[in-house]
Amino acid sequence: MVGPIRRWQQRHWRERGKADRVELYTVVTWYVTTWFFILSWLMLPLTPSLVHGRPAALLLGVPLILVAAAQCAAANRLTRPALDHYLGRSRLPAGAHRVPAVLLGLAVALVVALAAVRGADRPTIRLALGAALLPYGMLYGLTVPVRVYLRNAAVLAALLMAALGVADRSVAGLAGTAAITAFMTVFALLAYRCGSWTLSVLWEAERARETEARLAVAEERLRFGRDLHDVLGRNLSVISLKSELAVQLARRGRPEAVEQMIEVQRIAQETQREVRAVVRGYREADLAAELAGAQGVLAAAGIDCEVRAETGGLPAEVRSALGWVVREAATNVLRHGDASRCLVGLTVREGRAVLTVENDGAVTAGGSGGGGSGLAGLRERLAAVGGTLEADHTGPDRDRFRLVADIPLTTVRGATS
Repeated sequence: MVGPIRRWQQRHWRERGKADRVELYTVVTWYVTTWFFILSWLMLPLTPSLVHGRPAALLLGVPLILVAAAQCAAANRLTRPALDHYLGRSRLPAGAHRVPAVLLGLAVALVVALAAVRGADRPTIRLALGAALLPYGMLYGLTVPVRVYLRNAAVLAALLMAALGVADRSVAGLAGTAAITAFMTVFALLAYRCGSWTLSVLWEAERARETEARLAVAEERLRFGRDLHDVLGRNLSVISLKSELAVQLARRGRPEAVEQMIEVQRIAQETQREVRAVVRGYREADLAAELAGAQGVLAAAGIDCEVRAETGGLPAEVRSALGWVVREAATNVLRHGDASRCLVGLTVREGRAVLTVENDGAVTAGGSGGGGSGLAGLRERLAAVGGTLEADHTGPDRDRFRLVADIPLTTVRGATS
């Protein structure tokens, strides 16, 4: 016995997600609830009347129990489709209410006939009526608007009061019919429709978590691609430059070729370390190191680079973001155009850090414009600290390229304090 239970758990429970488990638990609870009311409100109270009552009670009571059981079976079969209809997964099949409505009509007719022949006392008749109303009320409440449900429930209550009023002409009987109908109407609405609404909220939260997870993965991919571009872009440009220089020196028999290749080896090893840091996700750019590196790399390429920077007192987030700007700007100067001079300036004034990189020899149609993937990555980095990036050609002949990064220090300090 234990083995089959464990296999059922493995197949139907453990492999499900949390929301799926809650839904399965809810549906099983609904299955049990309809049978519980048929058993406790109809079969058990009616059994003494069938055993010790008149033959007419037996002739009407047994079919009533069978019809009630058929109601439960039909309700269980349609519970899943009704729930899927409510959650918007699929539409309810046409004519799905037909069989439950016919069974409800038969059950109500048998209850009225049982009351007419005095086959059971008044409380038993009202309990049997409530048990007959629940299976159909559950399905109907899930598949129609609440306003329609309540309106038709009021009409049904009036018809039931009229029918049972003919069979049982008493104020207590009418009050009992109204009370039991109202109770079952509200119970079916609260227990089933509210439970379905809870499931819809739960599934919305589950979908939101899945979307959040996908966005996190996409964000990590963007970060990795952006960092990899920033790391490899400049280093590969420098390696290419120094390798070409080493080849020219080696052809002339100059010993400096060895020094250039040693530098290429050092940069390649540094690139390996930086790529590993990018993979781990812990890499930050150091502004002072990037300024010195940019000046050295541009000077090695024969570009006169002047650096005027005030780096003291800047928050770590600002230094890191500006470090990436310096690295990308130096890469663009090497890659695009034919620069002979580059000016890098960093000033802090009026609560703002402004970095400016300007070089000559820019090509207007080249890749150093504002649409490159490197500049897009810089804009994302600066946006994270509330900064902006502007890049455009300047000068009378538009042969100069200027890149300006602007970061408000008050926003950064307020976010980190």
